[in-house]
Amino acid sequence: MSRSDVPVFPPVALSAEAAPFTPLGTDGWRLGSPSDVEKQFSRCAAKLRALRADSGQLREELNLLFDQLLSENYNKTFDPNINIRPEDVCTLLKHVSCLVPLSQEHLVIKLCQLVHHLLNQLKVIMDERTLDVLVNYTAGALKVCSTWTHSDVLLALSTIVYGNGPQCHQHLNDLLGEDGVLLLYSSPSQPNMELRRVALTCMANICLRIPGQPPLDDQYRSVSFRVFLKTLQSPKPPNTDELFYCMVIQAALKGLQCCLSGGKWKFGGGEEVGSVLAALKRLLFQGTPGVSVEWPAVLYPSPLPQYEGLSASKPNKKRKSKGKGKKTSTEESRGDDGEEDDRDPVPELQKGGGREGGRGEVESLSKPSGPSLYPSWKKTSSDSEFSDPEGSAQSKLRLYHGRVRQGALHCLLAVVKAVEKRTLYGYWSSFIPDSPVGGLPPLTLLTIIRKDPSPKVRASALQVLSAMLDGSRQFLAVAEDTASPRTSYTPFSFSLATSVRELHRALSLALLAETSPQTLTQVIKCLAYLVANAPYHRLRPGLLSPLWKQMRPYVRHRDVNVRVSVLTLYGALVTTQAPLPEVQLLLRQPEVSSSTGSFTPQDSALSWRQRDGVSSPSRTPVKPSLQSSHAHSPHIPRTPGEEDTAPPWLLQLCVLLVTQPREDQSDSEGAGTGGGAALEPSPVRLEALQLMCITVLLGLTYSENYLVKTAAVRALGVYILFPCLREDVMFVADTANTILAALDDRSPNVRAKAAWSLGNLTDTLIVNMESVGVDFQEELSDMLLLKMLQAATRASADKDRVKSNAVRALGNLLHFLRQSQLSRSAFQRPLEDAVLALVKTVQSEATMKVRWNACYALGNAFRNPALPLGKYSAPWSCDAFSSLCHVVTSCKNFKVRIKSAAALAVPAKRGCYGDLKQFSCVWRSLATALENSEDTNDFLEYRYSASLRHTLSQALLHLLSVSQSQDMPALGTSLAGEEGRGIKEHLIKYLRAEEGGGEGADGEKDAVGDSFTPQQRVGGLQETLIRLKELKAEGEEWGEEERGKEVITRTALSGCTDQSRQTIEGETSNLKLTGD
Repeated sequence: MSRSDVPVFPPVALSAEAAPFTPLGTDGWRLGSPSDVEKQFSRCAAKLRALRADSGQLREELNLLFDQLLSENYNKTFDPNINIRPEDVCTLLKHVSCLVPLSQEHLVIKLCQLVHHLLNQLKVIMDERTLDVLVNYTAGALKVCSTWTHSDVLLALSTIVYGNGPQCHQHLNDLLGEDGVLLLYSSPSQPNMELRRVALTCMANICLRIPGQPPLDDQYRSVSFRVFLKTLQSPKPPNTDELFYCMVIQAALKGLQCCLSGGKWKFGGGEEVGSVLAALKRLLFQGTPGVSVEWPAVLYPSPLPQYEGLSASKPNKKRKSKGKGKKTSTEESRGDDGEEDDRDPVPELQKGGGREGGRGEVESLSKPSGPSLYPSWKKTSSDSEFSDPEGSAQSKLRLYHGRVRQGALHCLLAVVKAVEKRTLYGYWSSFIPDSPVGGLPPLTLLTIIRKDPSPKVRASALQVLSAMLDGSRQFLAVAEDTASPRTSYTPFSFSLATSVRELHRALSLALLAETSPQTLTQVIKCLAYLVANAPYHRLRPGLLSPLWKQMRPYVRHRDVNVRVSVLTLYGALVTTQAPLPEVQLLLRQPEVSSSTGSFTPQDSALSWRQRDGVSSPSRTPVKPSLQSSHAHSPHIPRTPGEEDTAPPWLLQLCVLLVTQPREDQSDSEGAGTGGGAALEPSPVRLEALQLMCITVLLGLTYSENYLVKTAAVRALGVYILFPCLREDVMFVADTANTILAALDDRSPNVRAKAAWSLGNLTDTLIVNMESVGVDFQEELSDMLLLKMLQAATRASADKDRVKSNAVRALGNLLHFLRQSQLSRSAFQRPLEDAVLALVKTVQSEATMKVRWNACYALGNAFRNPALPLGKYSAPWSCDAFSSLCHVVTSCKNFKVRIKSAAALAVPAKRGCYGDLKQFSCVWRSLATALENSEDTNDFLEYRYSASLRHTLSQALLHLLSVSQSQDMPALGTSLAGEEGRGIKEHLIKYLRAEEGGGEGADGEKDAVGDSFTPQQRVGGLQETLIRLKELKAEGEEWGEEERGKEVITRTALSGCTDQSRQTIEGETSNLKLTGD
């Protein structure tokens, strides 16, 4: 090799930022580059595809090519530029599976390793044919090959079936049937722990449900569930390595989580729930030193009083603002080197006494504690359990024990989401202490939150606790401890109040001790859930003040997610169910009270900002004289008058967060950016704006000045329309409660604006139902919806300016309610009252705007498929149709007629129109209204006549499209007479409007009641013809209705363009052929 052949290496400066050294090949390509990986795969794949089963030296060639493919790293996280097509991988695997006979067990193992290697690293989504071939091959290998190969075969099978369980239905009986191989190898009696682990992993991957795909059949899901539960309940076999046992338990926990995720509980009654919770609670403390407890096999629920007539609601769930950080998987994947750093030794934090926050915390920290659950290594070592540099067996065991605890918490979270909340409340005492602190503390979630050495485990426990608290407002509403119980037993309300106080105490201590930013964020979020659901008006004061003061230093925390969560918690504090005097006092307090001694001046939440409200990009020092005269210094006492006139501290904070730059020296995110000032990140500013809205507007709605209250209520009606606020269930609930209170105000102006805001709020419910989905409906409280329905019904009897928006709200609420709510007895009477209020408004002599809104509201209600309309429905159904039929024919206002006709065309099924008598009444009313659509002496109304005819024509076509054979005689009679000829003329105009500029096009453009395009109109007519064809195919004797069909057909053909006519003629010819 000559000197000229040696590649020239460019000079690289030695520094920490320099790229790592990568050797080059003789051709100048970087070794291991994406092109090399792809070239190697293509070369080996081409050679394998060229091989045939009768090729000479087949075994040696397969061995060599398999080894070359297995030696490459295809992981896209290692190199995202790798671009190997999934179809090439599928083609290769299908071909080589035909080359490797099951008798060549060494080759079978290599092939299985290759399947796992390629599918796992390249994340290949297989087509159905490849899936079938590979499942057939591995299932056959399990039947034919020796047992020593089964571990690799099962590993490949687990990769193949990952998320594809429902598609493998023809093989499930062999795998999960009575004598299935997976049941054999996953049994607790299986001595080979590796086989047992891989079999459990394979079952978990079969049970895994990918969003958008059907779930696994309940039969196999239940079989797998029992296997996973039995594994968790079984003790560790003797002479079994603890690490292998932990791996088996992790696989079973993953499988149980897959069975429970994405659906409701389907695995039996209370006994099964108690068994699962008992097994999980034992594993929550896996590997924890000092815990020696005889764990029960089943947890039994505590008897609960009837705390609520309606079922528990899931709601008041704070929406996840952008930038707050995601839960579980995202937080686990953050690569912060300090995430797993050990906290300072905190055995003294385990006993906090009876105080919450404030100065009392400092005193309680020095008290001796009970037996510590921290192991001795945790108190003295500075090594992370996830990154032990020595790699000792003890450190590895701690790592696996932590993973078991984390997996158990993930399973518990899935149980909390799957089991009905009413059922779960009975098990609260097993996971949340319900007695005052004294003696040995119970083993609960709070024990893990405060004492577990792993930040990830603590964060997972906080997520479980948050899920339990979320939507528990109705359950916790029973709690009360304003007076000590005087009976010989402890009432349930007092025990529940004790749980709330213990949650406050433990979470406050966890807040002080936590060092991981991710876990700290979860602590604050959990406190926000607690504050949003606890009934503080029924508890002794003093819980919120220490928490309020304790949160202030975290407003300037270096982590943006912590700062956002603090603002979320402050939002929960200022909206606690009622304007509590304690919260009002906190809002009036200055920045830092110099008399408390709880915080130093450096801890002031605003000490890192320009206090005079003037930003300086160059951070010019403020003169001491100006600072003392203009700033709100914590050391300068102010008179009560000054404090009353000064803006609340929280409001000042929000304004500064939104408008003023932050000082870079005090925030790690801005350090090193030079002398320029930077604003807060968008998530912080957005949360501050929400908080300002809540603090100002919700507070002003309780003003004594009716003008202020009117403006605040109206502003809420505007704010609720913003997407970032309307999707926030907590804000929606708080706004609704505020509006409901304003609807009872003595001022008619306040009530009118409250009704308008309620109409806007219920508009957003419909928007969220369509955009967010059923999750939003389930999260909103049933009790709140019932209160809104009753309040809107009462408001519909108020003055017209209140009534017009009250009926709009009624229509939205009737559209929003779900079947599960409408079927409950608590909703039956309010539902009837609401519909009758709309009927009464439609028939009343109120202003036309009110009647117009009432007709629209009835049509809106008809859009709810769960509403009991039809033959066997409630009596109010007939009243609703009758009122609309009356208005559509007799009302002088054409806009009211338009909306009544549109409402009559809303029901999507024939059954909604009731019996033949009621259906015929609707038809006659629409036909009569169409015939009289030009009869008016008011020119202002005449301009809407074209729109009225459009809407009436569309309604008539809709009735024909849903009609049934028993309706044909009446419809045929109507269409064959004088009335039918008028209908024909109007249908011609309807179909020709705005199509080709025909006659009448200009007059039909004012489509107030009809927004259908010509193509949609012709499409609707085609659907009508198809429906008539189906009825004729049934072989019924039509009689008069046949002539009605011919009228419609001739009308369509005479009123459409050539292209539309050809389309309908085709439908008509098919109809005649079918009839012949």
